[in-house]
Amino acid sequence: MKNLCHLTAYEIREGYKNRAFSVTDIAKAVVAQVEKLSPKIKAFLYFDADEILNRARDLESQAQRFEHNPMFGIPIAVKDNISIRGIPTTCGSRILEGYKPVYDASVISSLKNQGALIIGKTNMDEFAMGSSTENSAFGPTLNPWDLERVPGGSSGGSAAAVASRMVPTALGSDTGGSIRQPAAFTGILGLKCTYGLVSRYGLIAYASSLDQIGPMGRSVEDLAMCLEAISFREKRDSTSLDDPLGTKYLDNFKTNVKGLKIGVPKEFFNEGINPDMRESVYQVLKDLEALGAIVEEFSLRYISCSLPSYYIIAPAEASSNLARYDAIRYGLRVPGENIIQQYENTRGAGFGAEVKRRILLGTFVLSAGYYDAYYLKAMKVRRLIKNELTEAFRKYDFLVTPTTPTTAFKIGEKTQNPLEMYLSDICTIGVNLAGIPAISIPCGKIDDLPAGVQFMGPQFSERRLLSLSKAYLDATGHHQIIPSLLKEN
Repeated sequence: MKNLCHLTAYEIREGYKNRAFSVTDIAKAVVAQVEKLSPKIKAFLYFDADEILNRARDLESQAQRFEHNPMFGIPIAVKDNISIRGIPTTCGSRILEGYKPVYDASVISSLKNQGALIIGKTNMDEFAMGSSTENSAFGPTLNPWDLERVPGGSSGGSAAAVASRMVPTALGSDTGGSIRQPAAFTGILGLKCTYGLVSRYGLIAYASSLDQIGPMGRSVEDLAMCLEAISFREKRDSTSLDDPLGTKYLDNFKTNVKGLKIGVPKEFFNEGINPDMRESVYQVLKDLEALGAIVEEFSLRYISCSLPSYYIIAPAEASSNLARYDAIRYGLRVPGENIIQQYENTRGAGFGAEVKRRILLGTFVLSAGYYDAYYLKAMKVRRLIKNELTEAFRKYDFLVTPTTPTTAFKIGEKTQNPLEMYLSDICTIGVNLAGIPAISIPCGKIDDLPAGVQFMGPQFSERRLLSLSKAYLDATGHHQIIPSLLKEN
C-alpha cells in the first residue's frame, strides 16, 4: 500500500469508502510525519498529538453521521490567523502570544461539522505581512525542497506542511498572493477564491477588502473537496456571497480544453521575470495549445500599477485593523506609567519590524493632507485595474501568467531590502485588487526547485479554473513532484 502520508485528500476519501484504512490509521500516520519533519521544517506553531488521536477516535464512533461529507476524516492544517475556539491563535505575532479565541471561524465550524480532522495551526508572516514566512515572531519556516530557502509567505507554514506530506490539505489566506506564491515555491496547488465566496468571519484581518481564505493541496480534487466545505453564505459576514452556480465543485470537472481562449498579458513577462520562469510558462502555453486551447498575447494598460496601488491600500487598512491591539482588551500587555505609555510599550514590544513599517505607511497615507494624494488615487487605480480585467474576460476565458518572478529564494536574501521582497508578489497582487479568483499549480522544476503557473478567471469561475487545472495536470503530471527531503526520509 502507498505510504498513508503520501495520499492526497481525495485518495484518503476513496480509501475510507473502500474500508482500506481507518481515520485513526490516517491520524497516526500524520502524527508520525509531523513529529519527524516539523522540527526540521518548523511548519506548525500549535500541534497536539493526543488531541488529534482523540478526535480521530471520536470521528470513527460517529462515522455514519459524517460518511457522506467529502471532508470526513481528512487531515487539514490551519493558518494561524484563522480562529479556532480554545486553540492558541497568534497570527505569528508576540502581541497575540497566548491568545485563545472563544469562538470558531465560519470555515472552522463548517469543517468540524463536516467531520474534518484539524491537525494544528501553521506558521505565517506576522499578521500575514510578508512573502517568505521570515517575519514570524516565532522563527521562519523552511522550504522542504531546500532547507536553506523560504517556503514563501505569508501562508508558508501551510504550504510547507502540505508539500512535506505532513497533511494532504491546508487552509491559508491570500491578501496579495499569500496562498498562490507559497504554493508555487513548494510545488503544490493553491486557490485564491472570488472575494466573498469564503467567509472571513473569524479570520484575523490584515486588509479587509483584500483578504480571502482559500485551500491548498496536492491535487485539484483536494482543492475542490475543501472548497465545497468552506464556501457558503455567512450572515455574520457582510461581504459574504453565494456562488450563483452552486457550491458543488467535486466530481464536476470538464477537462475538454479545446476551443478555450487563453489570454497572455505581455506585462507579466517583462525584465523582472527570471528567463527560466518565462520559458516554463511559455511551455505551459504550448501544452495548452496542444490540448486544443487558443492562446493569444495582449496588453493590460494598468496592471503595472498593481504593486504601488496595493502597497498604499493594504497598509492603510492594516493601520486601522491593527489599532485594536491596545494592551487593554486581549493579548500582550507591557505596563507603563500611564495608559499612553502602556499603549506605546505594548505595541513597540509586540509588533515586529515589518508590521510597524506597514502601520506607519498606512497611517501616513490616511493622514490629513495625504489622503487625496495617495489613498484616494490608489483606490481609483484599483477600479481601473478591476475594469480592465473585467473587459479582458469578455474576450478571453482565462488569463495565464507566472505565479512568481523566480523560484524560492534563500533565507535572508531579501530581508534587508523590503522593496525587493514586495516584488515577489508582483504577479499575484492584481487578482486581489480586482476580487477575482486565481489558482497556482506546479508547471515543472527549475534547477530542482518547483515553478508555478497562475490561471486567472472572472468572478465565480472557480469550477472552470479547477477543470482547466485538472486538464493540464492530467496531461503533464507536474503535481506529482516530490521534495528531495521526502526521498531522504
